Amino acid sequence: MSLHLRTIKDIRTLIAKELTPVYPAREISSLTNIIIKTCLTADRLHHLTEPDLEVSPVIIKKILSIIKELKAGKPVQYVLGETVFYNCRIKLNKKTFIPRQETEELVDLVIEENRGFKGKILDIGTGSGCIAIAIAKNIPDSEVTAVDNSEEALEAGRLNARLNNVKLDFLNVDILNPQNDNLLPLCKIIISNPPYVLESEKEYMHRNVLDFEPSNALFVPDDDPLIYYRKILELLGTILEPSGKIYFEINELMGESMKKIMINASCSNPVITKDLNGKDRIIKGIYDG
Repeated sequence: MSLHLRTIKDIRTLIAKELTPVYPAREISSLTNIIIKTCLTADRLHHLTEPDLEVSPVIIKKILSIIKELKAGKPVQYVLGETVFYNCRIKLNKKTFIPRQETEELVDLVIEENRGFKGKILDIGTGSGCIAIAIAKNIPDSEVTAVDNSEEALEAGRLNARLNNVKLDFLNVDILNPQNDNLLPLCKIIISNPPYVLESEKEYMHRNVLDFEPSNALFVPDDDPLIYYRKILELLGTILEPSGKIYFEINELMGESMKKIMINASCSNPVITKDLNGKDRIIKGIYDG
């Protein structure tokens, strides 16, 4: 890579040249804006209207390092150590996977249907805490508890809660361990985006997911793909109040299977919501108790 860089225009040219073999043009444009905004702490208008703005050698060195990691396939969110989720700043570490747009759709549905809610909400499998934090920020009278089986993920969650000035309770609980069945609080709303990608789907996934994101936060065995959902539904009698709501993000292939197990768990009239790509992505139900 050429080190004869002085201006934002030079940086843009270099990023496009170096990343073209790895990323499509539209993604390169987005990555360039993210890199420049992050490294220069400038708004987009600023770096679009001042392409000849000179950049310090320290910043240029940082950008060169970022480009190198991106060429190796590392997702930009991990390279920068953070992302934005539902207008919340979310720091990431190696035990937290990158929040997706589909999960923002889940959060948006929960917020729209529960504005003004006062009571306890449980986020199971919180990871970076993105769901719990967005819920706590937008339903401010709620009491949110975030649960995960990874202490490293919970560390990121606690940091993110502080960054976004919200108060949450965090619990380190492995819900698949029956000895932990009584550790979760009773609540009125449950939200969960557990692992749901089939092991057999790995062959269709980009290497930046397989090489960098935590597999235990993404994948489930083909012979038991609903393992986390079944366990949560088994616990409803002790963790969800009668007439309480439950919201799941799901694998697009599992909508009908999820309906069946929710009905068997006394969740009346489960409803599937499609994501922006028209795929079954969210299922919600009311617990009859």
